Order: sequence, then C-alpha cells, then structure tokens
Amino acid sequence: MENYYAERAAEYESIYAKPERQPDLIKLQRLLEDSLRDRDVFEAACGTGYWTERFSDAARSVFAFDFNHEVLEIARSKSELNAKVRFTTGDAYHPPEPPNPCNAGVAGFWWSHVPRSRLEEFLTRFHAGLAPGAMVVFFDNRFVAGSSTPIHHLDAARDGWQRRRLQDGREFDVLKNFPSAEELRARVSPHATAVEIVELEYFWFLTYELKV
Repeated sequence: MENYYAERAAEYESIYAKPERQPDLIKLQRLLEDSLRDRDVFEAACGTGYWTERFSDAARSVFAFDFNHEVLEIARSKSELNAKVRFTTGDAYHPPEPPNPCNAGVAGFWWSHVPRSRLEEFLTRFHAGLAPGAMVVFFDNRFVAGSSTPIHHLDAARDGWQRRRLQDGREFDVLKNFPSAEELRARVSPHATAVEIVELEYFWFLTYELKV
C-alpha cells in the first residue's frame, strides 16, 4: 500500500473527478467545515492535502501528517501561503506529537485501509495526540456498484482487497474495507460520546467526542 500511494501521488486526486460523486463531495466539505470550525486539528494520513485544503480555512490551525514523501510534496505546494497549516512525515500507527494540544482529529479515506486487526491500535494512538473531549472526524467510501472498484478477494481476517491499476498499467492489490454504520459505532463506542454517523450515497461521515 505504501508503494502504491507513493507511485499514485501524481494521479491521486483524479478519483474526486467522478461526475456522479460531485454532490456528495460538496456535502462532505460542508460537514467538515462545520465540524472543524475554529478548532486546532490533528490530521492523519493527509495524502496530497486535498481535504486539508478544503477544511483549513474553517479551522484555527492544522497539523497534518502522512507516511509518503511523494504526496506530502504535493500537499506542501498547496499550503505555501497558508500559515495555519503544517505538514510533516509520520506513521499513522506511531503518530508524531502535535506541537500544541489539538481539540479535533480527522482522517479522510484512511479507515478503509486499516486492517480490522489494527483498528484499535490506530484509534488508541491517534486519540493520544488529542485533548480530552476533542471532536473526532472520520469519513470514507461506501461501496456503490458501478462506481466503486469491486473487492477482488477477502483474506482470512475478512479484510477486503481491490486490484487497482495506475495510468501506466501497473496493478496493485490494495486493502479496502467498507464498514457498516453498525460496525463503525461499535468500534468507536469504547472511546466516544455523542457518536453521529451521516450516510451519503457514496460516502459516510462519522463524528464523536473523545471521552474525558
């Protein structure tokens, strides 16, 4: 997966050009802005900064990280004039420590790439970088036949894998899960209060407050 996203950096954002998804993408941006307004945000797996760029004007500050240098170069090129945003390299399972306490955390299109066996590990370590009572936001894909890449196979741990092709023809197997609302709620409930889930046609949007 690390190699795939490094190699895909230049074409990373083409997925957001699908015509049928445009109304949902507008709704996602509005949900993000409303949830993160005037907050100090800790963003995991920020990729090329596509979503950082869309909520950063509403936020008070953003500390964002990703594992791949290739996508961070693109992200940094977008934020040169935005003093509120800082990007750094970091592993989602061993996140960097934010320079200041953050009262919000966000990760877009990352949950689906976390093996089910490592979700608790990821959540625990991500939450450790947040202030008690912080707002936490996750959003990701729902599976829609004809629009989503089909699951190629399930492994022994029930994680799904897609076979994806880059523009140059190379193929990669990429872990991709499509959790139900019930599964999302069950996963975060030990850590959360005020859990809310919005299901759009192509995406889901999860918010909760971190337990004090």
